[in-house]
Amino acid sequence: MKKQQDQHSFAKHKQNSRTRKPMGAKAENVISVALLLIGSFLIAISFNLFLVPLGIASGGVSGISILVQHEWDITPAYTQWALNIPLFLLGLWLLGKKFALKTALGSFLLPLLVLFTSHWHAPTDNAMLASIYGGIGVGAGLGLVFRGKASTGGLDLAAQLLHRFTGIRLGLAVACFDGAVIAAAGILIAPENALYALVGLFVTSKTIDFVQTGLATSRVAFIISDKPMEITNVVLHDLDRGLTKLDGHGGYTGEARSVLMVVVGQNEVSKLKSLVRSADPYAFVIISETAEVLGEGFKLP
Repeated sequence: MKKQQDQHSFAKHKQNSRTRKPMGAKAENVISVALLLIGSFLIAISFNLFLVPLGIASGGVSGISILVQHEWDITPAYTQWALNIPLFLLGLWLLGKKFALKTALGSFLLPLLVLFTSHWHAPTDNAMLASIYGGIGVGAGLGLVFRGKASTGGLDLAAQLLHRFTGIRLGLAVACFDGAVIAAAGILIAPENALYALVGLFVTSKTIDFVQTGLATSRVAFIISDKPMEITNVVLHDLDRGLTKLDGHGGYTGEARSVLMVVVGQNEVSKLKSLVRSADPYAFVIISETAEVLGEGFKLP
């Protein structure tokens, strides 16, 4: 389909268009390591404060370490170090040295932080609260680590591999690998613990996606109108958004007509509808939610 004007071209030619300088490799590495450190700390304290005391094995190598502690009374940090070694070698083989360096740091750092915070006392003995807040903390930590394009090792690395090669969302990838651990918790500890672990896993998955995509949500609107130029003018100049014109044809009449595609922020939807209505009261408008938008005026790629 021919594009008569796209959003990127409009953004580039605005007089007040902002210029971006690409971030240097050193700055990216510093941010990545910082996110890894912060994320690992969040995971460690959430693990020790909420999950370990109540035996909530909500998946991953951390969940396996809780099962091992329950069965053989081995400190979770030692189990995590032991399991991370072969998974790290797998990541080194499949993802290369650059990713493996970050994984090596995470694989060593997280169990170390778990060991250092193991004496922290649990703030609650309510299993439901522990599963919810533990899931939030672990999910927030993993989301930060993933945003830094790193890994804490373990089954999180396996989730990264699945995401990299299949495109499956990270939250869903983590959930797939954690299911077996939760099933084992139901057998070795108690079925009730497995149910609480499922709650924690669900919260973790949603929190990871939330950290990845953020609070801001965008909408994409498809507008079919007999007055495409009038709508184009109000969108470009009154809404100050770019748009894309697509060539379409009526399904019944076969007549050619323009389809306008506009991406706006959630707070701009009402104004867009009002402007379209003023330009053409008979316009057909479809507005749907988008998970993520990258580019001028939205998130940076």
